[in-house]
Amino acid sequence: MAVDHIKPRLLGHWGTSPGLNLIYAHMNRLIKKYDLNTLYMAGPGHGGPALVANVYLEGSYTEFYPEVTQDEAGLLRLFRQFSTPGGIPSHVSVPTPGSIHEGGELGYVLVHAFGAVMDNPDLLVTAVVGDGEAETGPLAGSWKSIDFINPTRDGAVLPILHLNGYKIAGPTVFARHSDEDLAKFFEGQGYEPHFVEGDVPDIVHQTFATTLEAAVVRIREIQTSARSGQTSGRPRWPMIVLRTPKGWTGPKIVDGVPVEGTFRAHQVPVSEVLTKPDHLRILEDWMRSYKPEELFDDNGAFRAEYAALSPAGDRRMGATPHANGGKLSVPLNLPHFEDYAFKFDQRATQRTGSTARLGEYLRDIYKSNPDNFRLFCPDETNSNRLGAVFEVSDRCLVSDILPNDDHISAEGRVMEVLSEHCCHGWLEGYTLTGRHGLFATYEAFAMVVDSMSMQHGKWMEHAKHVPWRADIPSLNYLLTSTCWRNDHNGFSHQGPGFIDTVIHRKPAVARVYLPPDANCLLSVADHCFRSHNYLNLIVIDKQPQLQWLTMEEAKAHCAKGAGVWDMYSNQPGEPDVVLACAGDIPTQETIAAAWILRELAPDLKVRVVNIVDLMRLCPADRHPHGMSDTEFTEIFTTTAPVIFAFHGYPGVIHDLLHGRQAHDRFHVRGYQEEGTTTTPFDMVVLNKISRLHLCLDVMRYVPGMLENNADLAAHCTGMLREHETYIRQHFDDLPEIRDWVWSDHLPSPTQPNEQPGADRTP
Repeated sequence: MAVDHIKPRLLGHWGTSPGLNLIYAHMNRLIKKYDLNTLYMAGPGHGGPALVANVYLEGSYTEFYPEVTQDEAGLLRLFRQFSTPGGIPSHVSVPTPGSIHEGGELGYVLVHAFGAVMDNPDLLVTAVVGDGEAETGPLAGSWKSIDFINPTRDGAVLPILHLNGYKIAGPTVFARHSDEDLAKFFEGQGYEPHFVEGDVPDIVHQTFATTLEAAVVRIREIQTSARSGQTSGRPRWPMIVLRTPKGWTGPKIVDGVPVEGTFRAHQVPVSEVLTKPDHLRILEDWMRSYKPEELFDDNGAFRAEYAALSPAGDRRMGATPHANGGKLSVPLNLPHFEDYAFKFDQRATQRTGSTARLGEYLRDIYKSNPDNFRLFCPDETNSNRLGAVFEVSDRCLVSDILPNDDHISAEGRVMEVLSEHCCHGWLEGYTLTGRHGLFATYEAFAMVVDSMSMQHGKWMEHAKHVPWRADIPSLNYLLTSTCWRNDHNGFSHQGPGFIDTVIHRKPAVARVYLPPDANCLLSVADHCFRSHNYLNLIVIDKQPQLQWLTMEEAKAHCAKGAGVWDMYSNQPGEPDVVLACAGDIPTQETIAAAWILRELAPDLKVRVVNIVDLMRLCPADRHPHGMSDTEFTEIFTTTAPVIFAFHGYPGVIHDLLHGRQAHDRFHVRGYQEEGTTTTPFDMVVLNKISRLHLCLDVMRYVPGMLENNADLAAHCTGMLREHETYIRQHFDDLPEIRDWVWSDHLPSPTQPNEQPGADRTP
């Protein structure tokens, strides 16, 4: 071996790879023996070398990448592309055959695994949990997932906790626990733990082979018994605790200090081979210790007798179609969303819960897709007004059911657990293996899964550039219990920041929808459930709200994504001002402001614009949904000031508009981190997005308005004063605010000398 055989930059992570290799090899034996349908998930973040090596040896890699041939030239290409520019990363990532789990951000291997086996009865997922990963909050919360796996209709997960003792620079917590303590912990979680430990390869191989086979046999027994109706309740699923040295079989000592079995084996155990001859010698001795001349023939091909030890065809873990779920995906059988329309005789005069209408639609999606769709919701299905789904499916719990429990059974397929991490991770695993779903949660607490969303978005964006990756169903979010209607829960429940998370993902995957009413929500949901490869974010509140559009109007509006609402405008010609809105409460306040202006400034030409597809605001060269400059001008004009009421943080709109001409015409009102426990209207007042503030903005930005509209100014300022007094006396909003609907007449404006709230009753 010479220095010129070595890459100039040595990258990679050796420490976890020996254990991953051990598990992969022994799973291959059992796949062949029992004809298993197995998916391998490597939780340790940088386990890429092990998985790439194994899928290459079994032949899967060459089938996906024919240029990486099964000979010396192919081996050289494989080695040269690892962690080099234009090559492959050190993680088990999108280009890795057999993978649906990117281990870069630790903590999610189990939730991905359990999501993958839901409604997937023949699938076994071998989920390797790194001992550093086991310290994360999401992973700690994931062990409970067995309480939601029904062995009659779901597959199984075999967790293998690989304890090699160290993270990058220090010990791991579980590695310092005794087997006795670990057994108590995992038994308490509902598992049947098995332990394998050692550092002598021959002994460990024999012990692990016996233990792994016993676990697989036990899983098959559980499933056979449950599917024949002989048992019920939650079984004790097996799991394995595997203790082997970090960097096992690698260099034991380098420069006089221990490496194998220590944190020093985490990355590159011999790092100065380019400058130290002793390091180069250690590296060569290490590589030769594996006797490559016995494993490969003279042409560099893996010898046939060893290659034959791997399964064949789709049973190879690198070739399983479950790791390329788009190949297995079946489109949802969707009911006609128009059948759930909210019908009215007069627009903007009736209130209904928009998410309750969506719940009826979801109920019938469940009915028509009994093993292809699930709702994932952190204990909030009823709270978010989606409870109609319980007419056809219970909440899932494979554990003790009590007489007073409501709609809970082992057969249920509504997934409720008070962990946003579990819900999001389950849905990721479910969609990555080809099925469809919806994650519904309170808006503020979607931020718990901010980074999970980011990682999944990166996976989907990368997959678009890997030709053999098939399209997968989109990951759909419904955020409700929004900041504007958490007047009762207070400040902690107010936070629209998840919109910021999604809009900053790659344009190829990011979609944000703000339907203002039930009919728009139904149209948007139908679109999202038919889509692939997106993060679809839908934001709308659950409380009863005014309904603005007929179903036909809603369909047309959602198809365009943004447009002028003539029915609420007052513009015989070019407008003097554009009132724009995105979001349900901003839409309400904007239309109420237009109504006030129509009554108190009737000569003012007002155009109302609603945006349901937020990405339409982007320039066309920045997002596939972005409007052309011509479209943008047709809606927003080139001269009129635009008063924009937005559901989230105002900066989002300015970010999206970046690159548009006359950007300074846009004056955005949005959430400003104001408000705690108060009234609904006080929330919009405190954040200065109320109809009254919007009218005052019109007076500020439209030339001549301040001088010629004293009545309008008096009305707005007087109402704000009256509001402040009234809510403190009556703990409710002013009736003319609370009960406002669209009509042709406005009550007389408040006069400056009136005593606000004097004659009002609650």
